[in-house]
Amino acid sequence: VQLVESGGGSVQAGGSLRLSCVDSGSDFSNNGVGWYRQAPGQQRELVAAFTSPSSTQYVGSVKGRFTISRDNAKNTVYLQMNSLKPEDTAVYYCYEDYWDTRTYELRRAWGQGTQVTVSS
Repeated sequence: VQLVESGGGSVQAGGSLRLSCVDSGSDFSNNGVGWYRQAPGQQRELVAAFTSPSSTQYVGSVKGRFTISRDNAKNTVYLQMNSLKPEDTAVYYCYEDYWDTRTYELRRAWGQGTQVTVSS
């Protein structure tokens, strides 16, 4: 599993960004995927995730503004972020939970992180 993120950047408050995360190494259609973020001096927090192939969850602070989606044909998960606020500023990381067929363990792979900066 190799995750590559893109789409971060700098925007003004109220703007939008879409993050993408591609699994270039395997078929992720049956795997759990989601997004975390980490602001300076803060713990990493779960932003959005697929809890099942068709069910999603969001942290309260982004509900109604962010949307997670996935395109299994492209092995890609997206995070559409609208109405961005300065407090959304953080490094965003995608993840994928997968079954390691060599060790028979459930593992989590992470993307490299992408910076999102929202100015007021």
